[in-house]
Amino acid sequence: MWAIIKREISSYFTSAVGWVFLAVFYGFASFYFYMYCLMYQSASMTYVFTSMFTITMFLIPILTMRIWSEEKKQRTDQALFTAPVKLLPITLGKYLAAIIIYAISLACMVVFALILTFFGSPDWPVILGNLLGLFLLGSSLIAIGMFISALTENQMIAAIGGFVVAIFVSLMDTIANAIPIDFISNIISSASFNAHYTNFTVGILDLSGVIFFLSIIALFVFLTTRIFEKKRWG
Repeated sequence: MWAIIKREISSYFTSAVGWVFLAVFYGFASFYFYMYCLMYQSASMTYVFTSMFTITMFLIPILTMRIWSEEKKQRTDQALFTAPVKLLPITLGKYLAAIIIYAISLACMVVFALILTFFGSPDWPVILGNLLGLFLLGSSLIAIGMFISALTENQMIAAIGGFVVAIFVSLMDTIANAIPIDFISNIISSASFNAHYTNFTVGILDLSGVIFFLSIIALFVFLTTRIFEKKRWG
C-alpha cells in the first residue's frame, strides 16, 4: 500500500493536477484570510472556514477525477486485475494519497491561525473544530469522487460527476425544506453534509458527525473496491 501511496503522490506533482489544486486552494484561502482577518485585524477565522466549505466542495473533483480514470484510459488497471494482490489496499493507497494532498492544502489554515496570534487570542477550539470538520468533509468527498472516477475512463466526465455531487450536497438542506412530505424531508436532512458539519464550526466535537463522515468514507471505498473486484472475477 505504501508503494501505491508514494506512486500516487508523485503522479499528482508530475502532472498539473496537484499543483493546480494546491494553488487554487491557497489562493482562495489567502484571499478570504486577508479579507476577513487581516483587513479588519480580527482573530476570528469563522468566515474564512465558512467560505472554504463551498470552495472545498467544488475543488475536490479536480483532485479525484484522475484517481482511476487515468488508470482505465491507459489500461494499466488491467494489471491490477491479474496481480495476486487484494484490491482493497490498492484502493486505500490511492485514497490516502489524495487525502495527503488535501491535508497539505489544509496546512495553510494552521499557518493563518498562528499569524493571528500577533493580533489577539484566536479561539483555538473553534479553529481546530473547523479544521477537523473541513478535513472530514473533504475526506468524504474524496471517497465519493474516487468512486465516480472508477466508473469512467474520461477525466472530464469524472470531474463533472464530482461537481454534480458537490451541487447536490450544497443544496440538500434546501431540497429537504422544499419537500412537503415529512418522512422524505427528514431522511434528506439526516444525510445533509452541512448539518453534520455545522457543530464543528463552533468548536463542538460532534461524535455523530464524525461517525457520519467516516461512514460515507467507508461506504464509497467499499463500493469502489467492489467495482474492480466484479471486473476481476467477471
